[in-house]
Amino acid sequence: MVRAKYQDVLDLGEKLNIAEGNVEEVNGQLKVWGTAATQYEKNLIWDKIKEIGGEEPTDIMADIKVADESVYARHTVSSGETLGKIAKQYYGEPGKYQKIFEANTDILKNPDMIHPGQELVIPNL
Repeated sequence: MVRAKYQDVLDLGEKLNIAEGNVEEVNGQLKVWGTAATQYEKNLIWDKIKEIGGEEPTDIMADIKVADESVYARHTVSSGETLGKIAKQYYGEPGKYQKIFEANTDILKNPDMIHPGQELVIPNL
């Protein structure tokens, strides 16, 4: 029953390729654990848990670790994207595009010139 309630969380975990993932249902509580690639992916899992179960759900216990804590996320540029759009996606504020630019000066020379296929580091703030 609880597993069905949180199926969207489990599906998201599969989509994000959460490593060493496992799920158990014990006495009406769902226990979920695994390792997300980045903090951003961990946050996506927690956001989905809260969307379904509220701010402090008691019917799920999740232990999600982060494999790479040196970055917030990694992003592959798609056609039509700008650093401002990418900053809005990860930070909620397009004006933080400079943080992304500064973290990627090894591959970016101009914040207005990004190309599809480039893999950008999204730094921790």
